Amino acid sequence: MSDVPTLIGSVRRALHLLDAVGASDRPATAKVLARALGLPLPTTYHLLRTLVHEDYLRKLDDGYVLGDRVDALGRRDPRLAAVTRARPALAALRDELRGAAYLSLYNEGEIELVDVADGPRTPRVDLWVGVHEAGHATAFGKCILACLDRPRRDDYLSRHRLVDLTPHTVTDRRLFEQRLSTTGGVAAEREEYLLGTACVAAPVHAPGMLGAVAISMPARRYASVGTDALKRAADRVARALVLSA
Repeated sequence: MSDVPTLIGSVRRALHLLDAVGASDRPATAKVLARALGLPLPTTYHLLRTLVHEDYLRKLDDGYVLGDRVDALGRRDPRLAAVTRARPALAALRDELRGAAYLSLYNEGEIELVDVADGPRTPRVDLWVGVHEAGHATAFGKCILACLDRPRRDDYLSRHRLVDLTPHTVTDRRLFEQRLSTTGGVAAEREEYLLGTACVAAPVHAPGMLGAVAISMPARRYASVGTDALKRAADRVARALVLSA
């Protein structure tokens, strides 16, 4: 039995067409492409129509050029590769501490939740309020805010109200900033975002990136969270981000 996996011919032909169009220094006609790739002209037209319909190619009067979707592939956010590399560390944290694990990044003045490692036995928190509106009530949000310099923190807090999500949410800015200054490298919240749940977070520092790794659990387990394991996971995530930079 051959070790070569089953390949889909039409996909290969479409990809070869994209390569040929991309390699041409001027718009390529269907006849030129068919001849270059050894394809029947009717097949070439079918593939070209499909690629044009999906915006991978554009049809001009004198031939075909690469479309907007191909250009967009080259402009994809480089953080996506970083998140992919960091996911094993996030999953390991979930399994070690038996809670859903979260990765957040600070990006252009906002705190964004970019990945969650959860499972049937470690369900994620019900994110009933958007994270970008609730940084003050989440452990990873507070962790990132504590790491910001004064101008960036003031900018964030000037644009995001300290909304009372539960009776435990801190809504007084002076008290909130006082607590940020005493995080000691690990931030936590207990029923500030959602009643019955708690979360602990550690900062992630990488060149050009600031983020936080967090673990959530039922509030009754709050005291048993291993912060050393959390910090080790943050270090592993930071190394993954560096490798992706």
